[in-house]
Amino acid sequence: MDGPKMSQDELVEKLKHQVALENIELLLMKMSRLCFNKCIIKPGPSLDNTEQKCVSMCMDRYMETVSLVSKSFGERLMAESQNMH
Repeated sequence: MDGPKMSQDELVEKLKHQVALENIELLLMKMSRLCFNKCIIKPGPSLDNTEQKCVSMCMDRYMETVSLVSKSFGERLMAESQNMH
């Protein structure tokens, strides 16, 4: 019934992986909602060229912003951890 037992390190890594996947899913849902609301005025069976460009640019800017904020946050954490030692 139970498979081989995981070590504590394996369990921690599995949990980190699961949290990362959930964060990616949440990011994609937020980005989709934001860009849809910004770019799609009259939903229909397909997107026109203007809507396609808007969605594409919106998603690019959103991902750039998330990346920039993540990098900045990581650098701040590193600097603070170095100051504590």
